[in-house]
Amino acid sequence: MNENRLMKQVTAIFSIFMVFFYFGVGCYFIFFSDNSYLDKSVRVIMGSAFLFYGTYRAYRTYVQITEAFFPGGRSRNEE
Repeated sequence: MNENRLMKQVTAIFSIFMVFFYFGVGCYFIFFSDNSYLDKSVRVIMGSAFLFYGTYRAYRTYVQITEAFFPGGRSRNEE
């Protein structure tokens, strides 16, 4: 049981890095990418998709962290 909790904590920490990755790639496509092989509208659509998915992952990571690091707290089943 303790190994399962440790794995959830490691996964939660990895998820934090992935959230920063998605936000970084989204910002890069929208604001910093001057690639001539992609049209500006395609870059904005792709960047927006990364930002929206990063926002979704940030919420899911928050829920995952509260469940992994604070097990005595209120769970989603009690709501």
